Amino acid sequence: MAETVSIITIFFNAERFLREAIESVFAQTYGHWELLLVDDGSTDYGTAIAQEYARAHPSRVRYFDHPEHSNRGMSVSRNLGLRHATREYIGFLDADDVWLPEKLECQVRLLAAHPEAAMVYGPAYIWYGWTGIPEDRARDGLQDLGVPSGLLVQPPDLLRVYLRAEETIPSPSGILVRAEPLRRLGGFEDEFRGMYEDQALYVKLGLEAPILISEQGWYRYRHHPDSCSAVAFRMGRHDEARRAFLGWTSRYMGSRGVQAPELERVVRGELAKLEPATGIRKAAHVAARMFLPAEARRWLRTLEQAWLGWR
Repeated sequence: MAETVSIITIFFNAERFLREAIESVFAQTYGHWELLLVDDGSTDYGTAIAQEYARAHPSRVRYFDHPEHSNRGMSVSRNLGLRHATREYIGFLDADDVWLPEKLECQVRLLAAHPEAAMVYGPAYIWYGWTGIPEDRARDGLQDLGVPSGLLVQPPDLLRVYLRAEETIPSPSGILVRAEPLRRLGGFEDEFRGMYEDQALYVKLGLEAPILISEQGWYRYRHHPDSCSAVAFRMGRHDEARRAFLGWTSRYMGSRGVQAPELERVVRGELAKLEPATGIRKAAHVAARMFLPAEARRWLRTLEQAWLGWR
């Protein structure tokens, strides 16, 4: 069998976890892969770790960085890896996550059995217990994907779930994608340097091609305070990033001529949740439930739904 999977691992100052991620690739029961390590301008020992593996395994591991070792963000870095990928399938492993040994073997088999699917994924093992602390291990669990497993979901049905419930969305570490549709759709969107770069890709794929969902979990998604999402929430940047993503989603659907009124309503509704008045509106709902008769509450609810639909 020919080598069929290109694995792209981007990293920035990831010396703490990078070696463990790489070793989980070498531990795969499926051996037909190449690993592309893309350095997004690291200033720590992560660069040396990646170069060490590239020197030791030149036929399987390659190292790349940007001109002048610059920091260009997640999307540009993944696209750099994609330009150098040579295989039929593309896998992504975040530098702080870990693949279970059967990850590639199972996903390659599923895509081979479902040639119409552009992507396959399963739930993450949400991993707090990497710290070794018993209280953290007790928090470990399997992600709820929000949809029945074992389904081949036709476009654009999956996007209704993704846009409403971020916790159901797979990490890039959990997916395997066919290279052809990924390249045809332009890969990742360069404007997303950090958060939502993966979700923008899922919008592009989810509008165009069937996606296969498995009940199997093949990777450990590490929760730690220095992750991109954790930092964004801590710094109060999440709402701004989500607003930008939802705005991009609306523009992208328009540019592709997508006629999906329900998706457009979902986008408008999610944008409305981010408005400063949302808190006031929630307080008004509480007051209405307490003081208004049922008929008046129904009238207000109908009025609000019509307003969101108009927007």
